[in-house]
Amino acid sequence: MSSPLAPSGSGPITDPAPLSLCAREPHVPADRLVAEMVPPPRFDSVRFSTYIPDPNQPSQTEAVRVLEGFAAGLGAAAGGSGKRRLFGFGKAPKKAPAGPRGVYLDGGYGVGKTHLLASLWHATPAEPGLKAFGTFVELTNLVGALGFQQTVRTLSGHRLLCIDEFELDDPGDTVLVSTLLGKLVDAGVALAATSNTLPGKLGEGRFAAADFLREIQGLSAHFRALRIDGEDYRHRGLPEAPPPYSDEEVTGVAHATEGASLDAFSPLLEHLARVHPSRYGALTDGIRAVCLTGVRPVPDQSTALRLVVLADRLYDREVPVLASGLPFDQLFSDEMLNGGYRKKYFRAISRLTALARDAAKLANHR
Repeated sequence: MSSPLAPSGSGPITDPAPLSLCAREPHVPADRLVAEMVPPPRFDSVRFSTYIPDPNQPSQTEAVRVLEGFAAGLGAAAGGSGKRRLFGFGKAPKKAPAGPRGVYLDGGYGVGKTHLLASLWHATPAEPGLKAFGTFVELTNLVGALGFQQTVRTLSGHRLLCIDEFELDDPGDTVLVSTLLGKLVDAGVALAATSNTLPGKLGEGRFAAADFLREIQGLSAHFRALRIDGEDYRHRGLPEAPPPYSDEEVTGVAHATEGASLDAFSPLLEHLARVHPSRYGALTDGIRAVCLTGVRPVPDQSTALRLVVLADRLYDREVPVLASGLPFDQLFSDEMLNGGYRKKYFRAISRLTALARDAAKLANHR
């Protein structure tokens, strides 16, 4: 079999073969799931001071003010012994004080809700072992790995639990997490959450706070809703997503970029079905760029939802994605984009578009 040619046609590619996501089958112990409940690398350095409010959206400035006060209030609250009580050992936490014990950031795509949520985590004066940060999916995965009662014991000693991308489209998971949060509130844990919006919902392109508060049932009284208006910052003043590259260009970048992976899109989708979504983060360990050939529309809802989780993990880790085939805004059918999971699909498109822009730098520097 002949060696592949570089995009210039000047000769065979001689660089070491790139990595392959399809060749990886990571196994993640439960304690790693707990230890990794911190803001992802993309949000390591964010703070309230680095959030740049849109001057035309006063709700963004107000949200910063309220969240800074919320963090300061948590510093004065009782928060356990000061040591990580990973599996529930140590002094029992005090009961929660009266009044709202949580905040819900209500807004559309890309207005900076995750930035603000991570800033709250960083600003809360407690050691990392007493604060937890994860997506709704990661929280449900933790329950699956530890069991419900063990998860309650594990998180009950925390000062703060931040839940990004709270999802209301699976009634079973919503009830599960609502029950979990009720137990944690009783234990004195403060809560903060975000939820992306359904395009066209109430004509505003967002979830109303009432939807979130209704779905979490008896927890409504524990949340103060903060509405954050604005447009998606990932598209604010930025060029359109770069068009797909050719297979040869993608292959050339994969061979020329240290730590890059190279996979055909369809086999990767099949591989994702064999790896539990809780392991998608580990699947990308050490990957510096993802190169995909032959991107095409996803064939069904289950496949689409797995791809959404992978897109979230890549975005969290700031892994650029270079692809050939169809552009990312054609991944999901009109039926999917108008269905019950549409908020997930729009989020994935937005995030993959941002990662595609990042990947364009790799192609341009060759």
